[in-house]
Amino acid sequence: MVHRTLLLAIVVALASQAASSREIRRDAVPDAFWGTWAPGTDACKDKDKPAIVLSGKSYAGPAGSCAIDFVMEIPGPIYSARMRCSDKGGQAQARTVANLIIRPDDSNQISAGATFESLVAYRRCPGAGQGAKQ
Repeated sequence: MVHRTLLLAIVVALASQAASSREIRRDAVPDAFWGTWAPGTDACKDKDKPAIVLSGKSYAGPAGSCAIDFVMEIPGPIYSARMRCSDKGGQAQARTVANLIIRPDDSNQISAGATFESLVAYRRCPGAGQGAKQ
């Protein structure tokens, strides 16, 4: 019985290590996602539409203005950014922690949101300083 319990513990430990080895922690958002993204190409011209702006270490959008602490890449690929955001009024004291999920659909479209249930499709705005090669 003791041997069986020990064997089970070893298998569980090895399985959890294998699962975590598939995740890659990055210091910044991959440059393929840098630029301005909007719900549609027409929305790129409309300042009232909820666009998001991504760079290596920052996000600006519906969650406010955020500094990106790190990004986890998981198979799929799917990226999850951990951010520290100031409120929409820009007060430094009112910081909150937020997450942003980024799922690439193609080179000019991503789905992004705080949860999988809230993902919104965004198109890359043309000529907005994108980091990806065309």
